[in-house]
Amino acid sequence: MNDRPAPAWFIAGTDTEIGKTLVACALLHKLRAKFPRVVGAKPVAAGLEPSGVNADVRALRAASNVPVPAELDNPYALAEPVSPHLAARAEGKVIDLHRIASSVARLRTMADAVVVEGVGGLLVPLSDTADGGDLARLLRLPVVLVVGLKLGCLNHALLTQEAIATRGLHFAGWVGNQIDPDMLRADDNLTTLRSRLRAPCLGVIPHMAEPDAAQAASFLELPT
Repeated sequence: MNDRPAPAWFIAGTDTEIGKTLVACALLHKLRAKFPRVVGAKPVAAGLEPSGVNADVRALRAASNVPVPAELDNPYALAEPVSPHLAARAEGKVIDLHRIASSVARLRTMADAVVVEGVGGLLVPLSDTADGGDLARLLRLPVVLVVGLKLGCLNHALLTQEAIATRGLHFAGWVGNQIDPDMLRADDNLTTLRSRLRAPCLGVIPHMAEPDAAQAASFLELPT
């Protein structure tokens, strides 16, 4: 057990399906070279495999090297692949941010570094009154933003940056993920992101037909 909470980061995205899990897992691989015990968590996951486990949660567990109880790394495993507040409502559940904060706090005593992946975009609703930005603010973790490189990413990234600032969060850095291999003027878009995002670029992951977190780690720097 650690006397002090382990360092931890919150992985946010400009949208859903833009590579948050790939980046979160890549950071876990990178952290394993520096810390003996690392663990990833996805407190809210919507959409389960036949096994009853969310695919993103399964990937995070594979990239971690500390086994933890499911109620800590995935307190809310929701069946339907829809907005979390709708998936939770369908099951008669309410997502409790304080329960998540307690789980993350416990993880930070069980590992030397923790990566917490959000769900969907930063402001996705988690309940009738709370969203992902509220969770990030409650956790008080530095935010790493994953920008899915595709048409529209500039607007998505800049809007998310404003949401990060509005919630008073620390913007620790961003990662570009080339999800569209045919994106026009990708380099020019990256130049614009570098000039307009008020945080360091931690790396750019090229398009991968089959995403590989260990390989993706080679393109990243650790946030400070």
